Amino acid sequence: MKIGFGIEDEAFRQEVAHWLEQHLQGEFEQLRFRGGPGDEHMFPEERKAWEREMAKGGWIGLGWSRECGGRGLSISQQVIFHEEYARAGGPGRMGHIGEGLAGPTIAAFGTEEQKRRFLPGILEGREFWCQGYSEPGAGSDLAGVKTRARLEGDRWLINGQKVWTSLAHESDWCFVIARTEPGSVGHKGLSFFLVPMHQANIRVQPIQQITGTSEFNEVFFDDAETAEDNIVGAPGEGWKIAMALLGFERGVSTLGQQMLFQNELDEIVRIAKANGAAADPMLRQRLARAWAGLRTLRYNSLRMLSGPQDGSLRPEAMSYKLAWSTWHVELGKLAMDVLGPQAEILDGAPYELSRLQSLFLFTRSDTIYGGSNEIQRNIIAERALGMPREPR
Repeated sequence: MKIGFGIEDEAFRQEVAHWLEQHLQGEFEQLRFRGGPGDEHMFPEERKAWEREMAKGGWIGLGWSRECGGRGLSISQQVIFHEEYARAGGPGRMGHIGEGLAGPTIAAFGTEEQKRRFLPGILEGREFWCQGYSEPGAGSDLAGVKTRARLEGDRWLINGQKVWTSLAHESDWCFVIARTEPGSVGHKGLSFFLVPMHQANIRVQPIQQITGTSEFNEVFFDDAETAEDNIVGAPGEGWKIAMALLGFERGVSTLGQQMLFQNELDEIVRIAKANGAAADPMLRQRLARAWAGLRTLRYNSLRMLSGPQDGSLRPEAMSYKLAWSTWHVELGKLAMDVLGPQAEILDGAPYELSRLQSLFLFTRSDTIYGGSNEIQRNIIAERALGMPREPR
């Protein structure tokens, strides 16, 4: 496991920090520290413009191979970029799902034609993606997918419903898991499709959260069309490809996520010092535990990233979602206790939540989305520890 960074890496860190300082100004100044979890509904067009600005600077696809149009940077340098991006207050990435999930999956499993068609739009910040995995009744259980796809002529027709689809209303494309084998159950008979969102046969319906925002949606497919060659891999290989994609999700951006957590913790500490909460010995202990927990997440992530970057999951990676989501929920509670009575007060209509109030409410979802804690524990037990499967 590599914990420190060399001279060349630190020079790269200065390059990243300088570019961000120079470009998070003017029209992009308002985007600093905006568009993250619980705030993803803010400034969508401006953040899309920011993606194009990043593309001009060569900051999209840092870890992609040069053959796929990326820069082929080392894991260390990718980690540095994500850390500095979060430290500088870089806005929530509109292109995250494309760059971090769709792109690496297409690069690993797609045809040469699919790579030529889809990768440039991601790298140039022109095309944005959403993820069509979860369904009503099959949130964390991907094998319970019921959305269907059938081939008619030169088009696949897709019918079904997806849910919790982040930024579907802002996306150009969606990667969709659907059943192509009638009567199949579980992980068999699933296929992986690339589906254009701008068509009459797809309806996107926002879901309002307890934060009052609507960054994710229900998506209804009613004979939604995609070209015959917009299937990744062969029919029936969807489960394999979907699992590899989830492996890419546990990639270097996890270190950037932790820097966002650090920003939140710093804000909580600042308020604790300002309002006197830091004098409370119990709150001081909880602040210390939060700090230590975040360092533990960092070291485990560095260990996780020391393995192959091919979408496969090492045992350490299987524990990461459970670890960070549980830690973040406790941070949300800590934020409210540090605020004290102010945690339950708003200045007046239209009652916009403060940053920490929004943090607390949003963390209620952390142990659910991306695989609930209950599912994560099963994954750790069965796949990492080799224990018997849970009785069905």
